[in-house]
Amino acid sequence: MAMKDYIRERFFPHIWCPGCGHGIVLNALVRTVEKLGLKKNDIVMVSGIGCSSRIAGYLDFHTLHTIHGRALAFAIGVKMCRPELKLLVPMGDGDALSIGGNHFIHACRRNIDITAIVMNNRVYGMTGGQYSPLSGYGTMATTAPYTNIDNNFDVVEMAKASGATFVARATPYHAPQLADILAEAIQHRGFSVVEVMTPCPTYFGRKNKEGSVVDMMEKLKTRTTPIGSKAKQEDPSLVERGIFVKQERPEYCDEYQKIIDQAKKRI
Repeated sequence: MAMKDYIRERFFPHIWCPGCGHGIVLNALVRTVEKLGLKKNDIVMVSGIGCSSRIAGYLDFHTLHTIHGRALAFAIGVKMCRPELKLLVPMGDGDALSIGGNHFIHACRRNIDITAIVMNNRVYGMTGGQYSPLSGYGTMATTAPYTNIDNNFDVVEMAKASGATFVARATPYHAPQLADILAEAIQHRGFSVVEVMTPCPTYFGRKNKEGSVVDMMEKLKTRTTPIGSKAKQEDPSLVERGIFVKQERPEYCDEYQKIIDQAKKRI
């Protein structure tokens, strides 16, 4: 199939700013679905509110564009009713780890078969450039004109600690690796978290003097490194990318079906 077979052309041109990494994530998702041979009618994409959430409107799958921070809650409802469907949940900083943080933690520990894609651009881009739980100490934002004093969450460490059975990190610069990781995440039976460190040149980049879009993409190349690399040993400040966790554990819908079967036997 061609790219146009997966998108809703009537909603283009998209709203993303020039240089935003979200378009690369969309492209990687389409290539992943094509590679895996998934049928569009077998996919449900659920999003909340934010720049990243617009992906649900642009892709021609079954989609739900829900309320801020509740994308995972809606997705869990769909999955419990139709466990045979593939659930993809693109989220930004707030949907995933601010207002949606509680849903994120409990989805991880339940190990429900959903793929959560956390697009970490370290800012609230759609609503005006406010700092987010992923912005980090010392960064600038419209709501932190004298620098932010909140420390940031580490998405990977939080997902690992909460019990997600597939945890990975990628960047739009490393687009082929991003597509490969998304493929493994979607195929994994359990709760999968893929953090995508994506540039926001309009708000985060401008406020923090990160330079041009090319400069921001170059930093994703030079300031990240594969897991366990020699470069990480020599420079601990480098951010690792790749698959951190991939393990088997009973999946939530499967376990819930066992409860249903037990209850039926007692009737």
